[in-house]
Amino acid sequence: MDERIGFIGCGKMGKAIMAGMLKAGVVLNENILVSTRRESTLIEIEEHYQVKGSLHNQEVAEWSDILFLAVHPADHVQVLAEIKGSLKENAVIITMAAGITIEQVENGIGRSVKVVRTMPNTPSLVGEGMTALSVNRFVTENDLDLVLHLLNSFGKTEVIDEKLMDAVPAISGSSPAYAYMFIEALADGGVRDGIPRVQAYRMAAQAILGAAKMVLETGKHPGVLKDDVCTPGGSTIRAVAALEEKQFRAAILEAMKACTNKTKGIGE
Repeated sequence: MDERIGFIGCGKMGKAIMAGMLKAGVVLNENILVSTRRESTLIEIEEHYQVKGSLHNQEVAEWSDILFLAVHPADHVQVLAEIKGSLKENAVIITMAAGITIEQVENGIGRSVKVVRTMPNTPSLVGEGMTALSVNRFVTENDLDLVLHLLNSFGKTEVIDEKLMDAVPAISGSSPAYAYMFIEALADGGVRDGIPRVQAYRMAAQAILGAAKMVLETGKHPGVLKDDVCTPGGSTIRAVAALEEKQFRAAILEAMKACTNKTKGIGE
């Protein structure tokens, strides 16, 4: 695609998205412009990703057809005030911070503006991201097609009603962290039983990857797939029973509730 893509800020999530798009080849390096606060960070990004950089947010806003706001939630008010006079008339603003609403962006710009609210996750870096998104009334079908083309290049997308967005971090935005903890615990168990750690990590990670693909590609209910592994009287059903005794599901639900409660407070 020929559209110019801008990033204001480029932390871990911004880098993951930018790297995912570049790796997929949907955007040319010369069509990306990034702004950062520190010159040292800018030099690092320019050298590593071979993209153009700037220390001025307004320059990125003036240049971009599609503009990613990859800054901390608390910085959005300042950044929007800074760039509102520099945006192209038909630019699409894409937010990616938890708790920042479409209305807050519209108010910050002070005029009719195209806004896409997203919640991506870091597996975007390896082409397996999950991004939920909502759009405002000014985003056209063509705009949405362009945005989906970008976001689908490094994973999968779901367009949802904005009122559901605060629930997204718990289920897909933050959940890679839970998965990493699970993989680490599985590997620890393998090491305890004598498997070398490097092999244990690979085996655990591949098992989780394979299980996720089974859900996505077979269309079967996760409970059915679980039952398929549980031979009557076997070792797997004993493991499942032990997890239930330790309230495995309840712990996950409580973790998600804590995440959602925090997300709802961020934008207030």
